[in-house]
Amino acid sequence: MENSRFTRSMLLDFYGELLTDKQRECFDLHYNEDLSLAEIAEQLGVSRQGVWDNIRRAETAMEDIEAKTGLLRRFEENRRELESLLTRLEALTGMTQGEAQDAARAAAEEVRAIIARG
Repeated sequence: MENSRFTRSMLLDFYGELLTDKQRECFDLHYNEDLSLAEIAEQLGVSRQGVWDNIRRAETAMEDIEAKTGLLRRFEENRRELESLLTRLEALTGMTQGEAQDAARAAAEEVRAIIARG
């Protein structure tokens, strides 16, 4: 799994409620609020090592859950496909009626496929 801040933030959005309160808080403060380990440690009254351990445990737990469920991966796949469909649907205005109908049918089939995949 990609290790960008955005991906980590999305993991927290999807799986944050499955973490302990301390793990969720440390992870959120570090990646979403951009606080340093020292700032988080001071705010929570724990050691920097304790903050680091909570962040690593949270990341490992969420990556394990994602590996088993694939929810974030499927969400991203669906988002990309829907963006592509939207672009194609926006192009309908420049087509003849017959072309637009064919394109609309093809788009509807793709939406059905996305829905069927779950």
